[in-house]
Order: sequence, then C-alpha cells, then structure tokens
Amino acid sequence: MASRALWKGAISFGLVHIPVALHSATSDSGLDFDWLDKRSMDPVGYKRINKKTGKEITRENIVKGIEYEDGQYVVLTDEEIAAAYPRTTQTIEIESFVSNADIPFVYLERPYYVAPINKGKKVYALLRDTLLQTQRVGIARVVIQTRQHLAVLVPSGPGLILNLLRWGADIRSWEDLDLPPQGAKAAGLTDKEMAMAKQLVDDMTDKWKPEKFTDSFKDAILALVEKKAKEGKLETVEQPETDETSGASSGAKIIDLTELLQRSLRKGGDVAPAKTKAKAAPARKAAAKSTARAQKRAA
Repeated sequence: MASRALWKGAISFGLVHIPVALHSATSDSGLDFDWLDKRSMDPVGYKRINKKTGKEITRENIVKGIEYEDGQYVVLTDEEIAAAYPRTTQTIEIESFVSNADIPFVYLERPYYVAPINKGKKVYALLRDTLLQTQRVGIARVVIQTRQHLAVLVPSGPGLILNLLRWGADIRSWEDLDLPPQGAKAAGLTDKEMAMAKQLVDDMTDKWKPEKFTDSFKDAILALVEKKAKEGKLETVEQPETDETSGASSGAKIIDLTELLQRSLRKGGDVAPAKTKAKAAPARKAAAKSTARAQKRAA
C-alpha cells in the first residue's frame, strides 16, 4: 500500500522553499487489547466519569483547568485555549544549522520521512547533499495539527528525516543521579579491565540488523490467539463505524533556485522565512484513534 502523506507544506531556510510531504516513518506494532462487555461482547468505550461521585457527566459540564498551586486550578475557556494555538503555517522553518553530533539521543521523539512534491526534487537534493557534506542538521519549528514542535531535519541515505524533538524543559537533569566520574582513571578502572571490556565488545560487534530483534510478548500472545482461533474459540464483536479524515494542502511554489540562494547570501542568511503559499490546515482535527485508546487504557 502506498504511503499516505500526513502533512504537506514546505521546508523554509533563507528565501528558499522546498515543497514537501511528511510520511510516518514508524508504525505501532504493539498489541492493543480492546475492552469488551463479557455479557454481550459489546465494545466498551471511554466514559467521562466524575472521580469523586463515580457518576458519568455530559460534555457540556466539563471545563478545562490548569493546576496553579496544590489543589488550586485556573479554569480556561475553549476560546482562550484556541487563541493560544500557534499559527498554522504549513512550513518547516529552519532556524539554524548545527553539527550532526550535537543533539543527544534523549531529545529524539518521533521520526517522519520527508519527500519532495510539486517538482521540488532538485532543491530537495541540494539541501540533502549540502547537509551530508557539511555534517550538519537543521533545527526547525513545525506546527502539526495545531501543536508546535521543535524538530531536527536529518539527511539519511537518499532522503531527509524530520525527527520531532522534546523541548529542553521536558528533559530531566541527571545531576541528582549517583553516576561514576567520567574517564577510566577517574572511575577507578584499570588498563587490564578496559582491555578485557574492549575485547568483549569487539567479539560481540555485528552489523545492525533490526529484523533479528522481535517482541517476545507480542509473539507469545499472537501464537495463543492463533491457537484459540483454530480451536474455534471466537466471539463475534460488532465494532462501530469510524470515519478517517485527512487534510492535505498543496505545496509551495518554487522560483529560480540560484536567485533565491544569492538573495539569501547577500542578506547574510539573516532572512525571515517567507510565507508559504500553501493553504493552512484546519485549526482542529479529530483526535487520532490511538489517542482515544490510550485514554481508555488510562481510565
């Protein structure tokens, strides 16, 4: 099945726009246990429950609040929350370039494949190969479904990968952890111990082969499901219909690449990203099915 574009817009740096589409680079292969009513085999969905009374409440009686102090909340209206949403620009705005070794792995959150659209292959290749040769990555901001993300644009093989980053405020410090000092001597390691450890690492070194590693829990559960199915132990469950919507806007138009590069260089690279001609995505989209199920599991 062909990959469906999740987002369309443009990469922007200087005065250059590269029309691109984002495609999911991962899939969730984990098991998803559905809730069923054992009396009727009907699906059990997420309900809004008052945690104090235990009673279900209607949507009209729900407001959103942020805890300001212990037990003290500030209530916000839907209008106030909507006004704070970042402006949807359909642009991956590169703000700077950094060394490809500067970003710790702990910041990496979710990868997307970036593919050129609307005759953008040449300028796409220019950015990809320039990043490869300079060993740089692009630090950018992007708005996806009304949420602003920090991201890094990384060249990899024939393509570019946009990896969403965690914000610095979301990364916990390890200063309070009892870690050994850096350096073999400072940590009290002998030359013999280091030599033996290096030999062990060399003996276990292999090429990265992700297909060698599987989820043993998933394999065991699927084997059990297959066994029970063959024994005729099946229950009929009627699932409600769900509609999947997808919004995709056209990519930005490219003008002469050489002219844009020259204009960007003349201004010393200090150029505000031009506005893309792509249409903005709807301000809000329906929550993803995985989010609803996560909420159900958390209930």
